[in-house]
Amino acid sequence: MGHGLKCGVAISFCAVFMAYWYRQQVDRELDSRLETVLSSLLKAERKVDLNRRPRVAVGFGGCLDIVADGIALLNKAGIKPSRNPVHHNYITSEEQLAESFAYFFPPGAASERFISNETLFRKLVKATQGLPRVRWSLGGNAPVMANRLAKEGCEVLMGSRLTPDLIEVLQEHVTVTSKPVDETDIHLILEYSSGSKWGQLVSRRANRFIVHSDISNPVLESLEDFQTQFKQFNPSLLVVGGLQMMDNFPFRPGQLEERLKLLRDLMLSVDSTTRIHFEMASFVDDALLNNLFTYIITNVDSLGMNEQELPNLLSMLKGANITVLSDPYPRVASILDQMREVYRILNSREIMGAQHKLTRLHVHTLAFQAIIIAKGSFWRNTMSATAKASLTANRHVCGSPNIDPTKAKLIMDDSFSVSREQGSKKIPLKENRPVSCWEEHDYEICVAPVLVCTEVYQTVGGGDNISAASLVLQI
Repeated sequence: MGHGLKCGVAISFCAVFMAYWYRQQVDRELDSRLETVLSSLLKAERKVDLNRRPRVAVGFGGCLDIVADGIALLNKAGIKPSRNPVHHNYITSEEQLAESFAYFFPPGAASERFISNETLFRKLVKATQGLPRVRWSLGGNAPVMANRLAKEGCEVLMGSRLTPDLIEVLQEHVTVTSKPVDETDIHLILEYSSGSKWGQLVSRRANRFIVHSDISNPVLESLEDFQTQFKQFNPSLLVVGGLQMMDNFPFRPGQLEERLKLLRDLMLSVDSTTRIHFEMASFVDDALLNNLFTYIITNVDSLGMNEQELPNLLSMLKGANITVLSDPYPRVASILDQMREVYRILNSREIMGAQHKLTRLHVHTLAFQAIIIAKGSFWRNTMSATAKASLTANRHVCGSPNIDPTKAKLIMDDSFSVSREQGSKKIPLKENRPVSCWEEHDYEICVAPVLVCTEVYQTVGGGDNISAASLVLQI
């Protein structure tokens, strides 16, 4: 071997070694950073101890979730990838199902749609049989939030109609207001991971596409039973969710308004010391969203939503068309500006007849949690609540109460602007104090990074678990 060749080999070896060494150093620094952020978030969460068991009433809905690999399920059911991504308000055929999935799958946007074709829905349910890693679980906004609230130390009254076997999986301190039923509606959860492929389509992030043919939950069948027991329960907080089940449901004339008015009457009857939280969801029906604004949104103290639902609500408030899809990886500044605008509009003089004033707004995204709280309001422990929301996101998606930093990553920027306005202040992410809080005008804002789970166990129910956990520390 010539001298020059030997030198070349030596140089190549050194280059490879240095690259490996550098990579190891970077990995060690990242691991150390994640561990510091985790320990700091845990410390912030532990600053608040519950010295009592808060009473929380939660409605509505309940179902049996069948969770499956969405791609495997579609393939087994013979639903071929569509080259025509189209947003459909509801689904009537296999073609519309393929088009809808092709619309939401690439950006990794969560979606929930009603299937009016019962034959198609039964075919999909049957296709889950024999699929690997299929699991059945208690579903619906009310049961999921109720279980989380009870697990975190609350006494919970829940408006839902469930079968005896589903009631058995509820936490000990959850009381169901309605008598057991013989059958519970089924919801199919088509989950997928970041990088999943369906034909030529590739998902940018992990998420789920939910379909159902539910005829019970859209009409809030448990509402009257819930109303009967509500006053005697005397809760500190009323949580309203599950109203996305009404989206594009074939109500008889006047039925939608009738049910929402009854729910509004319940909300207006609550004691002045009881706060009301409404958990948003995926809405595409303009008429429903406008009715929700009239009967529900203007009568709550707190709102919770994700990065898709925030611009959707803001568009409605500004009189524009509903935003069906938005950026799945929004910047902090963008979310904060939208939150400020929602907060301002809902607290403006133009919103006439409001019985409650919005004093809390929580937006949960994949990368971070953001909460706005009005100064001097009922809500407390905002910093700890934001930290808890962040930790709950990882715990739920990874399916473990213990957070493993080797199965997590930070995707939030190392620093963020507090607004998109020119010259806005930038806040660095400090590993030893990861929750950033500051005051503006008549409110406080807190932002916390999420330790994003890299080995996804589940995405369905994420928002419900995150919102419920953060509320516990604030009531």
